[in-house]
Amino acid sequence: MTWQTLLQQPNETVVAPWFRGRVLRTWSRTFRLEGRLPQNPGWYEFTIGGSRKATLKGPADPTHEVLRTKVTGYLVGDRIIADDVQLEIDSSKIVEHSERVHFVEPGLDWLVRVVAGRPYEDGPLVFESQAFPLGPEPEVEQAYLDGVLSLDAIKGVTPALDSIFRLEVWRRVEAEKRRAELERLRVEEEARLARAARLEALAARLGTAEGRRELAREDFPEAARTALAVGGATYRASRPGYNPGEMIVQFRHEGQNFECICNCATLAIVDAGVCLTDHDTGVRGDTWFSLESLPSVITEAINTNKLVVFRHAY
Repeated sequence: MTWQTLLQQPNETVVAPWFRGRVLRTWSRTFRLEGRLPQNPGWYEFTIGGSRKATLKGPADPTHEVLRTKVTGYLVGDRIIADDVQLEIDSSKIVEHSERVHFVEPGLDWLVRVVAGRPYEDGPLVFESQAFPLGPEPEVEQAYLDGVLSLDAIKGVTPALDSIFRLEVWRRVEAEKRRAELERLRVEEEARLARAARLEALAARLGTAEGRRELAREDFPEAARTALAVGGATYRASRPGYNPGEMIVQFRHEGQNFECICNCATLAIVDAGVCLTDHDTGVRGDTWFSLESLPSVITEAINTNKLVVFRHAY
């Protein structure tokens, strides 16, 4: 190159990849972009002005002659794994052993080899063209389609190609996991919505004893709450009883805390927690009552000064 070649020629233009910003770099020169900028990164033609200034002329076809220090390798999305990589790359470290390639041609296969170059020293890689396959790519693709997990049986597989294969296998496994998880969540959500709809329908029937017992099979605390409210009591808590099918219910009534045991399906009292024994006959009357009627019996016992509490709730 002589000093004459550095002189600007009339109406000189340059085609180069533009990434962003107002600085345009090539191997030999750097320009300051004046006026409007391209809307998107890509290949453009620029008109060269004085004092190392340039203005946008318009989009341009790639001019691969401006790309140097070429890299050839397999493409993973928009990243290239060079042919000369010496180790098989773990999927979690793919970024460490690859480099982004800008302006990749759309629609490329997943086992394609490409050539990329730099528009200036230490610049980003830019897609140039596809490269010839090395040979075993069709066998590797078939192994992937067949669900094979290793390429040990295929000759001529380079570390770069093996890394691509294992990455795609990992992606497939992860995708299957995500699909299974989404299906699980979908089924759970449908079940939740169905249960919510059932509870809503049952809630509309809480004013009836039958509705409260239907609700008890789905939501015992809510059924107990509404049943006790019939007698003017306030539900506090509940827990499974010692015997199957029984629930221990704590409630507050007439300023005191009480505890009883009831059947979790019928809401019938098993143990009232207060004395309901007929002193004349010795017959216990606990099972004559339900969560709806028990508070009224307690009120009567308080009013007649006959309340005796067996189960104390705190």
